[in-house]
Amino acid sequence: MTAKSFNQPLGGNEMPRFGGPATMMRLPTQPTTEGLDACFVGIPMDIGTSNRPGTRFGPRQIRTESCMIRPYNMATRAAPFDSLQVADIGDVAIDTFNLPKCVDIITDAYREIIRNGCRPLTLGGDHTLSYPILRAMAEKYGPVGLIHVDAHADINEHMFGEPIAHGTPFRRAVEAGVLDTKRCVQIGVRGTGYAADDFDWPREQGFRVVQAEECWHKSLTPLMEEVRAQVGSGPVYLTYDIDSLDPSIAPGTGTPEIGGLTTIQALEIIRGCWGLNLVGCDLVEVSPPYDPAGNTAITAANLLFEMLCVLPGVQRR
Repeated sequence: MTAKSFNQPLGGNEMPRFGGPATMMRLPTQPTTEGLDACFVGIPMDIGTSNRPGTRFGPRQIRTESCMIRPYNMATRAAPFDSLQVADIGDVAIDTFNLPKCVDIITDAYREIIRNGCRPLTLGGDHTLSYPILRAMAEKYGPVGLIHVDAHADINEHMFGEPIAHGTPFRRAVEAGVLDTKRCVQIGVRGTGYAADDFDWPREQGFRVVQAEECWHKSLTPLMEEVRAQVGSGPVYLTYDIDSLDPSIAPGTGTPEIGGLTTIQALEIIRGCWGLNLVGCDLVEVSPPYDPAGNTAITAANLLFEMLCVLPGVQRR
């Protein structure tokens, strides 16, 4: 009996890092999730943005900047490509002229992506996309827990009178009953608001809300111990908005807010998800036009790799 062969990223000693396929980590690509344990998938969308556009270019830039990532995590000793069958399945073909239609397109696409248990790692794209993904997740797993890392709570009632936009996904998710609100945590929210009690609405729904000021000058490893206890063994979804990071670190985003998290804290949050029943993750709001050096996309690509490293089934060497 032969050992199972897993897809591997194309190594830098086989092909120069600046060459090879323009896929996430230069992995093989396939059109469906057949036979996959996890996949990278892009949603090149920015029609839900309220300020600076450009996140439609996020998935492509993240893939480009992922070429330097090697297959083993030297800090955690995670070996995802020895453990899971992973591929890049390309992008969801959204309708860039119709945001409400995009919501249904994305939900339909993710029903198929997760049908056989594949766990998607999504490259965004603006944060609107998390709502339709969560709808598909809840159809398969029931209401899921949520770890939401962001500068903004994204629980607006409307934006310019519209119920669907990148500032409304988690209010819509609560209303749709797709979240287990007692197992939801928001980390890093900050900045100015429309009302003094803006962050109280998710608390009233049962969320734990950790404002950025509570994270300043400290390790978030103890916080993640508490988060793991709150989330428990049930299915949970991780959504990471790159604007959770301070704009001095990640300027390539549409709605930057000062006083944000560091990359070290980002790693502590994601690595702190080890052992959870993660059913999917996304990394959103990378807007390459606002960071010509590509540092924001480099950070995003590395955080997506860290998400892969904490998926169920990943071995540690």
